[in-house]
Amino acid sequence: QGGSTGASGSGPSDPDAAEKRKEEDQMRRDLLATVLDSSARERLSRISLVNPSLSKQIEGILLRMAQSGQLRSRMTEEQLIGLLEQAEAVQAKTAPKTAIRVSHHTAFSPASLVTGTDIVVADV
Repeated sequence: QGGSTGASGSGPSDPDAAEKRKEEDQMRRDLLATVLDSSARERLSRISLVNPSLSKQIEGILLRMAQSGQLRSRMTEEQLIGLLEQAEAVQAKTAPKTAIRVSHHTAFSPASLVTGTDIVVADV
């Protein structure tokens, strides 16, 4: 019974944290709904499916812009694309560059029996 008491003792904090996180997510969605037009919201939701970290980064930028009063009207899809391009440019400057080199085998080697190609990914 001591184990069940410990489990129930830690149980209430988990639902509280989950509820708080749920409320914060709802507030975030509500605020994004007020600062983005429908096409921009759709684009951001598609981006979140493909690249969740980029979506969170853009959402953070939008929320800061809204809180600081930099957004005077709803952001359009074209404006969101511009913001995405700016974020990608900053990320490209700070992220390590990756090069992919594909070499085809012309002579016999054990690797050519498997795939016929070597793919090498290296940070540049």
